[in-house]
Amino acid sequence: MAVNLGPLKLKNPVMTASGTFGYGEEYADYVDLNRLGAIVVKGLSLKSRLGNPPPRIMETAGGMLNAVGLQNIGVDTFIEEKLPFLRKYNVAIIANIYGETYDEYKKVARKLSSAKGVHALEVNISCPNVNKGGVSFGSDPKIAARVTRTVKEETSLPVIVKLTPNVTDIGVIAEAVEKAGADAISLINTLTGMSVDLKTKRPHLKNITGGLSGPAIKPVALRMVWQVVQRVSVPVIGIGGIMTAEDALEFLILGAKAVQIGTANFINPHVTLEVIEGIKNYLAANKIKDVNEIIGTFQT
Repeated sequence: MAVNLGPLKLKNPVMTASGTFGYGEEYADYVDLNRLGAIVVKGLSLKSRLGNPPPRIMETAGGMLNAVGLQNIGVDTFIEEKLPFLRKYNVAIIANIYGETYDEYKKVARKLSSAKGVHALEVNISCPNVNKGGVSFGSDPKIAARVTRTVKEETSLPVIVKLTPNVTDIGVIAEAVEKAGADAISLINTLTGMSVDLKTKRPHLKNITGGLSGPAIKPVALRMVWQVVQRVSVPVIGIGGIMTAEDALEFLILGAKAVQIGTANFINPHVTLEVIEGIKNYLAANKIKDVNEIIGTFQT
């Protein structure tokens, strides 16, 4: 079941998705953290953030909308209060990071790179660049490449760049971050969506728009992962609507080296372990000795 994401080695291809598994400790009573391929912690910024005002989460058909606003405790508090707990476990810890300027990305990456117990960084480039009028770092290949280089210059840890799907050609963005030094690419982040309250004729979310996740986005995620694996040579991590082992296997067959499970954690806190066992059962039933044998076996 072991897979390699460039220099990062995982015991299996099942990871948690940032923002859906807290800082790991929240799920420790439900999940044997040692059995996971990796834990990707909630996105970390230079300073703590309260996030957006409520209401900021709602169910939709086949998924959920969230406008939490990247609420987090800040990188220093994470290192001091959360990382000691995570160091007790034999599991890869990946810190998801974000900033509103290149300098913020740089400082967060630098702090985490010297912290014992962090095995890789995942760079969220779906955030607004305040120096560019709020345009997403991930929507422009030149800006995406620059933030990737900025982080790479500050760390010796493997760098995973998480792509936004809210672009015209995700392959162009993927190629740009690969050339800038990304060790791996994860996708997709949430799709921008909204919902209207018919009684009040106002948005359900205080922020008006939010990020759509869950089963509804899986077909889009599969398509984008397929496009990206054909454009880059670095490992790709598939994210989007994975609820079962069968869902995860679709991404692996398309060429993803690993998967991240997100929204499903809110519905079933044991889902990550169930997916791991489901993949093992699939391999055994098909007399496949190594999960890597099915990765990239998609045929057209």
